Amino acid sequence: MSVGFLLAFLAVWEWVPAAVGLPNYFVPSVSEVAVEFVRAFETERMFYQIGVTSLEVAAGFVIGALLGALIGFALGISPTAEFVMSPYILALQIAPKVAFAPLFVLWFGFTLYPRILVAILIVFFPIMVNVLSAVRAVDPALINLARSFDANRRQIFWKIEFPASLPPFFAGLRIGSTLAVIGVVVGEFAGGNQGLGVVLATAGGQANTPLVFVCIILLTLIGVIAYCLVILLERRVLHYMPKRDFGHMSTP
Repeated sequence: MSVGFLLAFLAVWEWVPAAVGLPNYFVPSVSEVAVEFVRAFETERMFYQIGVTSLEVAAGFVIGALLGALIGFALGISPTAEFVMSPYILALQIAPKVAFAPLFVLWFGFTLYPRILVAILIVFFPIMVNVLSAVRAVDPALINLARSFDANRRQIFWKIEFPASLPPFFAGLRIGSTLAVIGVVVGEFAGGNQGLGVVLATAGGQANTPLVFVCIILLTLIGVIAYCLVILLERRVLHYMPKRDFGHMSTP
């Protein structure tokens, strides 16, 4: 069914724009995109550009996920820490992440770090909120029962709070795996000199619409691969839960 829909979509994309008179610089045909795809890999060092963007996505996603989980657990376990830190975290969350990209470029120059930092900022919040909410939602009766058996704080965390937070944590990872791609592209737009985002911006400036579509397709594939890797990890860690479909989007 999905393959048939894909073939129908490609057929419509190939023939309908020309049939209704849309110029190819507005919506190029599938064949034009395919030709540009081959040309780009021959002349634009696309394997290198894909590698750079993938490295930035992976670094931003992993670091953002770790920071989000650690701070989410810290705030969830300590009401005092949540009371002190939540206004600052909220202010950082409300601030538009795109606005930080030029600032990071000023601080770190045209390196990988600004793009990775933007990705970290975008990935951090959904994971932190999911983990914090999960820890806060743990049944107090379970904690009181553990304390009645002389469980210390560390045992309560590892036996009750940490396992309870894993499903929401992986839901946040699903969202973060796609947001990491967005963060990296924003960073590359703001001050990149390599990566698919730079190729995309250059193609847009040259009105090379087929190359723009090629970059969009490649960036989408990177996001899909990251998303699928999260699902595979989730299935391995949460093997006791019903398996999630690869096409099902989780929400916090």
